[in-house]
Amino acid sequence: LLTTAGMQQFKKYYTGEADPMADFGSKNTASVQKSFRTSDIDEVGDESHLTFFEMLGNFSFGGYFKDEAIKLAHEFITKEMGLTISYVTVFKGNTGAGVPPDEESKAIWRAVDPKIEIREDGMEDVFWGPTGETGPCGPTTEIYCKNGAGQDIEIWNIVFNEFLCNGSREELLQGSAKLNPLPFKGIDTGMGLERLAMVVQGTKTIFETDLFTPIQMFTSTLASYDLPARRIIGDHFRAAVFLTADGVLPSNTGRGYILRRLIRRSILKAQNKRIAPSEITALVEVISFAYRDAYGELYSQREQICQVIITESEQFQKTLQHGLKEFEKLSIANISGKDAFMLFSTYGFPIELTRELASIRKLQVDTAGFAKEFEKHQEVSRAGAHGNFKGGLADTSEKTTKLHTAHHLLLKALQIVLGPQVRQRGSNITQERLRIDFSHGEKMTDEQKKEVERIVNEKIKENLPVVRTEMVREEAEKLHAEHEFGAKYPERVSVYSVGPLSSAFSIEFCGGPHVENTGVLGAFKIQKEEAVAAGIRRIKAVLS
Repeated sequence: LLTTAGMQQFKKYYTGEADPMADFGSKNTASVQKSFRTSDIDEVGDESHLTFFEMLGNFSFGGYFKDEAIKLAHEFITKEMGLTISYVTVFKGNTGAGVPPDEESKAIWRAVDPKIEIREDGMEDVFWGPTGETGPCGPTTEIYCKNGAGQDIEIWNIVFNEFLCNGSREELLQGSAKLNPLPFKGIDTGMGLERLAMVVQGTKTIFETDLFTPIQMFTSTLASYDLPARRIIGDHFRAAVFLTADGVLPSNTGRGYILRRLIRRSILKAQNKRIAPSEITALVEVISFAYRDAYGELYSQREQICQVIITESEQFQKTLQHGLKEFEKLSIANISGKDAFMLFSTYGFPIELTRELASIRKLQVDTAGFAKEFEKHQEVSRAGAHGNFKGGLADTSEKTTKLHTAHHLLLKALQIVLGPQVRQRGSNITQERLRIDFSHGEKMTDEQKKEVERIVNEKIKENLPVVRTEMVREEAEKLHAEHEFGAKYPERVSVYSVGPLSSAFSIEFCGGPHVENTGVLGAFKIQKEEAVAAGIRRIKAVLS
């Protein structure tokens, strides 16, 4: 979900590291990619910027190239969508990078439509990539159409991937990176669904399309006289609903920080700087209902999503009052980076709120210093998360090994009882007990805990074999094996299944010790279930 481009998952097919024919039986494919960018978050509130959006794309890995890609694009835009193309752009060439002008694309466009306006542009605008430190890249052609305000909007970018860059995009633009030919030429396109909807529906902004109309109608009750604030609340809440449905929970690091930032920015934009639980529930209902046909998981998980956002909102309201008192003590002078980070880490103040309060008092905030402090915090958190993943086991004794195996049963039982959205968020296993932190928005009932215990003990009594299988990582992912989201795994991984792999009760990526069968574990008992953070619960359990 947190990707800036729809082609990220396809990079390995352009470089030849993977074979598209082997993986999905074709050299051509298409996607609807949920994408998320925070680089433009301060621009959200105008006519066209969003944090969350959907990117439509068609891709070819040596199947077709410029001629077919341009003809398909022209047919789709003018005939399928019934739109008029204002103009297209092509690459004018760059001698320093060793890339000639794209005369071929120009000729294809003229053959398709002799009257079409063609504009030439440079590396900054019509040469895409690479993403990351290195990667595939190439010249592009962009398609522009008019929106309801008569403005020309870029709706589709067709990338002709024909080079492999040995450096980053910044290095390429500086002239310090080199381009080498890819093993084959490929197509990578990106078309924003929201922008396309704006042009097709003839609206002046993306917020007037049917993707946002019901959302904007509701946000008028939260910030009735402030149009940018209404748009920010609508965008941020829509993004928060999608993030939460995909298992992201509010925290001070990584993906969780982005979600927390969205929820708290929304609250700050509300006219009373408070969004009541009933209003949150209603807004989540509006968003999930609007997208129920395409993304049914939003509607089916709406109660859990509401609880996560309500909990985060209530927690923010409590810390907000304490933080305001602390801010008053600091606001006798400009706010340092350390003080700004203290307000964030201790009181949950987004940097935007600190800047807003400081501007009222005509004070400056050291945002660069805040960024450095935040990066230090992330480095410590990443190191801690890595240590927890590798070192969740206190030792490899017989008792710890049994509890580790029971841990697998417990996680699967929680998913059965509470829902498939439950994900492990941490673990610690000693000889005395196991502890698991997991994503769930509310306290478990006594009946739910009893049912979890019943399922685990049932699987223990069934004396199921615990089977280790080594396989290619992609094969394990296709089996939906449990694994840590975002963790880097080798090409070959160790997978443990409780029960034979073909009919397993649970399947997990795991490198720790396990018993040979569940019958040796004994009786499983939950000792305690409690909250440890917004949307995160903790269970401590024992075997006897």
